[in-house]
Amino acid sequence: MVVLIICLCLATLITRIIPAFMTGKMNLPEGVVTYLNFIPYAALGVLIFPGILEVLESPVDGLLGGLFAVVLAILRVPLFFIVLGTIVFIYFIM
Repeated sequence: MVVLIICLCLATLITRIIPAFMTGKMNLPEGVVTYLNFIPYAALGVLIFPGILEVLESPVDGLLGGLFAVVLAILRVPLFFIVLGTIVFIYFIM
């Protein structure tokens, strides 16, 4: 068990921490930086979408809530207010 924890710790160190220090000194092209900035949003969408379809009684309610959250995100509303606003929106449509 301890060997597994050490191996996982090394895998995290190699794949996450070391590249973070190396890329801090590099000047990446603007297109690459823009592309990398969208990765967290894409990953978050992949993680959230299945929950949108399954968490409520009706998938339509989940899709409406997700659409409402997307609209708020496009309007550049802070994340806290997106979450709070979507919860209130779902409460009112149910």
